[in-house]
Amino acid sequence: MTKNILEVKNLKMYYFASRGVVKAVDDLTFNIKKGEVLGLAGESGCGKSSLGFTLMGMPTPPGKIVGGSIKMEGRELVGLPEDVLRKEIRWQKIAMIFQGAMNALNPVYTVGYQMIEPLLYHMGMEREEALDKAQKYLELVGLAPDIVYRYPHELSGGMKQRVIIAMALLLEPELVIADEPTTALDVVVQAQIINLMKKLKKELGLSMIFITHDLSILAEISDRIAIMYAGKIVELGDSKKVYYEPAHPYTQKLLAAIPRLHEDVERLEFIPGQPPNLITPPTGCRFHPRCPYAMEVCREQIPELKEVDKDHYAACWLL
Repeated sequence: MTKNILEVKNLKMYYFASRGVVKAVDDLTFNIKKGEVLGLAGESGCGKSSLGFTLMGMPTPPGKIVGGSIKMEGRELVGLPEDVLRKEIRWQKIAMIFQGAMNALNPVYTVGYQMIEPLLYHMGMEREEALDKAQKYLELVGLAPDIVYRYPHELSGGMKQRVIIAMALLLEPELVIADEPTTALDVVVQAQIINLMKKLKKELGLSMIFITHDLSILAEISDRIAIMYAGKIVELGDSKKVYYEPAHPYTQKLLAAIPRLHEDVERLEFIPGQPPNLITPPTGCRFHPRCPYAMEVCREQIPELKEVDKDHYAACWLL
C-alpha cells in the first residue's frame, strides 16, 4: 500500500482583516499518496490558493494558521520556525508553481539568475554548477538551455510557465503545488502544459496538488478530486467517481454547467446566487442558500465528510 507523503487534518487558516475574520481555509482534512495527483477545484474565492500557500507555511498576511495539522512524511510542519521552513521544507520538500508566471518572475533579472538562487542557497552549489543544472531542467520542460540568459519579457506566456515549472522542480521536491498553471494561456498552450505535467508525473514520480476552477482540465491529470466551496471540502474521491457519480449538489451543478462533446444536453445548468461572504458564512451547510435540495437541517447543522462509496466522501445531509 502506497504511503501518504502529506497528511492534513482539521486545518484552519483565517485572514484577520479590519472588517472581520475571513475563514478562507476552515477545517480541512485530506491526504496525498506518493505519485498521486489531487485535483482541487471550486469557484474563485473558495480558498484553493489560500490552501496552497498555507501548506507551504506562508499564508499571505494578514493570514494565520489557527488550528490543525500538516504532516510531511510524518513531520509536523505547523509551528516550525520560519528559518527551518525556509531551509528544510520550502522547495526542498514542497514546491509551488505560482499562478501567473509573469508576476512570479522578476523582470529585471535573467531567468538563469532567478533559477540558480535556490541552488546556491539550499544546496551550496558553485555558480557554474548551478547554471548547468538549471539548463538541464529547462531542457526537461522542453525549453532551450540558452533561455537562462534571457529576461522574462523576451519569453512567451507558455515559455514563462515552463520556466516556473522548471524552478519548482529544481530541488527535486516530494510534492508540487500547481496553482492554476494554465490560467491566461490559450487552449493549445494549455494542452502542452497539461501534457508536460503528465509526463513529469510519470518520469519523476511526482506527487501533486493541481489547483484550478476548470473541471475539464482536472479530468486529464487527476487521480483524485477534491471539490471546495466557501473554505471547506464538500466532496473528495476518485476522479472517475466524482465525474460520473457526483454525490454533492454543488459538484452536480458544476458538472452540469460544462458543455459535453459526445452527449446531447438540451440546456446547460447554472448555480443561482453568488459565493458567500467568508467573514459571515451561512450557518449549517454553506451551500444551502444556493442549493435546490436544502432542508431545515442544512440551515442548522454543518455536515461532515462521510463515505458514500469506497474512497468517495461527501458532506451533505441528503446522504
